[in-house]
Formats: sequence, C-alpha cells, structure tokens
Amino acid sequence: MNLASLAPLAVVLPILGAALTFVLIRHSRTQRAVSISLLSLTLLLECLLLASVWNGGTAAVNIGGWVPPWGIVLVVDQFSSLMLVVSSAVSLAVLVYATGQGMADGDQDAPVSIFHPTYLILVAGVSNAFLSGDLFNLYVGFEILLTASYVLMTLGGTGPRIRAGVTYVVVSVVSSVLFLIAIAMVYGATGTINMADLAIKLSELDQGTQTLLHVMLLVAFGIKAAVFPLSFWLPDSYPTAPAPVTAVFAGLLTKVGVYAMVRTETLLFPGDSLNTPLMVVALLTMVVGILGALAQSDIKRLLSFTLVSHIGYMVFGLAMSSVAGLAAAVFYVAHHITIQTSLFLVTGLIERRGGSSSVDRLAGLAKLSPLLALLFFVPAMNLAGIPPFSGFLGKLGLIQAGIGLGTPLAYALVIGGVLTSLLTLLAVARVWNRAFWRKAEDAEHPDPVLLAVPAPESSTTAVRLLPRTMVGSTLGLVVLGVALTVFAGPLFQVADQSAAAMLDRSAYIQAVLGDGAPVPALALSGGGK
Repeated sequence: MNLASLAPLAVVLPILGAALTFVLIRHSRTQRAVSISLLSLTLLLECLLLASVWNGGTAAVNIGGWVPPWGIVLVVDQFSSLMLVVSSAVSLAVLVYATGQGMADGDQDAPVSIFHPTYLILVAGVSNAFLSGDLFNLYVGFEILLTASYVLMTLGGTGPRIRAGVTYVVVSVVSSVLFLIAIAMVYGATGTINMADLAIKLSELDQGTQTLLHVMLLVAFGIKAAVFPLSFWLPDSYPTAPAPVTAVFAGLLTKVGVYAMVRTETLLFPGDSLNTPLMVVALLTMVVGILGALAQSDIKRLLSFTLVSHIGYMVFGLAMSSVAGLAAAVFYVAHHITIQTSLFLVTGLIERRGGSSSVDRLAGLAKLSPLLALLFFVPAMNLAGIPPFSGFLGKLGLIQAGIGLGTPLAYALVIGGVLTSLLTLLAVARVWNRAFWRKAEDAEHPDPVLLAVPAPESSTTAVRLLPRTMVGSTLGLVVLGVALTVFAGPLFQVADQSAAAMLDRSAYIQAVLGDGAPVPALALSGGGK
C-alpha cells in the first residue's frame, strides 16, 4: 500500500474531529478526549507520511480521480511532510496545554467549549495548505485556518481582543483578496492553477507578466508571513489572545506564509529575478523586528517582535536560491515553529504564576519556581542561537551559505544575522535578569503574590500553583526543541534533500503530471545556483 495515498486523512481527520467535538459541546470531558485522540492519530499518520518520503520520494494524490491539472491534487514530499509533522506535534502540545488550562479555570462550559472544534478546523486548514498542489486549494487552506483563527483570537470577548481581532481580520482579508486576484491573473495568463502545470507554463510568459504575477503572490504571502514592512499588524494582534492561541498562532500561521513563499520561489518562479529585493526585505525584517523587541517590557510583545525578526532568517535562506541556503531555511523553519511556540506557552505559565507578563511587575521567579525558570531558559537560549542548540546550527547553516554566495549583500545579511542573534540574546537575557533573577522587592511594580510567603492553599496569600497538564505539555515541547539539536544530523539530511528536490523541480512535476511531463531547462540547473 502506498502510504502517500493516506495524505487526505491529514485534513479529513481534524475536520471529522471538529464535527464530533461540536456535537459533544455539552460533554467537555468526552470532547477533550476526542480532540486529543484524533489529533494524536493525525500526528501518527503524518509521521508515516514523512517516513514514506524520507529518502527523497515525492507522491501525488488526485482527489476524486480527476486527472491533473483539472482536479484537486495533494502533494507529499519531504518539505510538506516535515512541516505536517512539526506543526501537528506543536498543535497537539498546545491542545493539551489549553485543555489543562480550561480544566484548571473551570472553562468547560460554552462558549469556551467551541475552542476544540475551532482549533481542529485550524489544524485542518494548516494541513491542507501544506499539502496543496494547486493555488486555489492553497487559498482554501488559508481561508479555513484564518476563519478559525478569527474565532480563537476573540475568545472571551474582551475589549482588547475584539480590537486586535478587527485589525487581524482586516489585514487577513486584504492579503486574501490580493491572493485571490493573483490567482485570477495567473489563470487568465496560463489557463491553469495547478502548481506543477504552472511550473511549465509560467516560463512561457513574457518577463513583464511573470514579474507582475510573481510580485502579486509574494506580497500576498508576505503579509501572511509578516515580513517587513508588512508585519505591522502582528505585535498588536497576537499578544492579546489567550496563551494557547497566541502560542499556536506564533508557531504556525506565519510559517504557512513562509511555506507558500518557498513554493512560489522554487516551483513557480525559479531563478534569481527577485533575490535582491528579498534579501533587502530579509535584512530589514531581522533588524527592525529585533530593535522593536528590545523596546518592549511585556514578554508577549517582545516575543511577537522576535517572531517577526526571525522570519527574516527564513527569507534570507530562501533568497539565496542555493541548496545550502534553502536547506538551512527548511531546518530553521522546523526549529522556529517549535521554539517560538514553547516560549509563548512558558509565557502563559509565567503570567499564571507571577500574575503578569510585564517584566516591570515580575521578579524572583527562579526562586519561586525553578522548573519554570528552566522551561524559559532552554528555549530562550535556543532562540538566541547559543551553541549547541538547534538555533545555533540553523543560523550557522545560513551564515555558511551566505559566505559561500560571496556577494556584498549576502555578507551584509550575514552581519545582520549575527547582530540580530546577539540582540536576541540581549532581549531574552533582560527578561531572565528581571523576571527570574532579581529579588522580588526590586521589581518596579511587584505583584503581591511575588512578595507573599508561601502559605497553605486555602490562604489568600498562597502562591498560584501551575496545573500539571500545562507544565507537562510545555515540558514536552521544550524537550522536542532539544531533540531537534540531538537529531540535527538526520534533520539536516532531510533538509538538504528537500532543498535539492525543490530547486530541481523535476520530481514534483513528474509526480503530479506523470513521468512524461516536460521539465523546463531552468529547473534542471536550479540546484546549482
């Protein structure tokens, strides 16, 4: 049996889970069990898909038996399957965390019970986007996950969340309209929206038309990926949502935009026509994002700015159009999904334990909760790129690829990347020193809990206890981040093979259109750029 034929289940299972959990909306315990079980089953399936393409295989599944390019096609290759596994692992950890938070806070009743079906719809949209083999189905995947994200962002109905939700909705709708217009223009110019078919037909268009379509798609995906200067919306939107929602948004939603940019640059418009603008954008994204982070006193906002900043590393790897650069970008995407989500979950624990996410109100957390200090320290050092963590390995790969490219702009990006890493270390070190290391009485506006002497749980001065489920899921995600370091060798091997296959394009085109499909000459030389 060809395991790749099971790929549609990566989308169907979460949708089925959403339907079941909606029916069970008044049975919170059963609802939680169903959502966690089906997401776990989805993760197991995606691990099998990754194993089936581990050595460079690419497979396509034609939905409904329609022959490409007329029908919907789902494509499983190393890059898409790796993204599926990492995203579902992170989504499962966040779901367990959210379940623990809901049980601890007594949030089992509606409307919070709609969290589970909405969350599973979000996962289905992300999976559909990663597997999509045509532009319109990619658009559908974006719309599924964005519609679910609108609901998740405004859970609780507080004023700040509604205001942030309005901004998020407006920006998302604008990017979606741009994407839809671009799809219409692509179809008008080529008569197809199948990406493998487009890889052949776009090269036949005149250069001006290609550039226009190329820029339209990059702008639409750039908004979703939050690259500078299209990232203005993110730091004001993400921090207002509940901790689990912020964590999954930070880990996944921008990476779907990055994934779409990678497919655009490698499959649809290979070459270096827009590499220079992309490198400039990458440099500005890194530097402006991290400078914004240094100005923040709230940990959530600080992490939101670092999220924007580190998108620049991924765009840097993509813009080099080389196997080494793209492989480092693939590795860094997997790393960043895991680490950024971990840090937002830890911030939720910090807010719960210390009463705030502002470093002006926090102090002494290392003494109050050593485990919480460890949970923050490990992913924070990983994010900053301290050896031997995966963040260091990913950045080292990008730096080596930049030096190998040897252009003045590439050297500028190498310098910018090193500077951004040092400033990231400074930003997280400031959080560590102020929130964890200094004495509670030294805080500018200390929460009374930080100054209180631990007392029996019935006492009003008792410290806030952290639910084991929330701590356990966060610990699991931190361990996964460390595992990326331990197994960096095999992961980089997959990243290298994935990058070579994406730049070559022949495996993708022939998997979708058949072995006799013509492969444009540029594709055969893409891996050597």
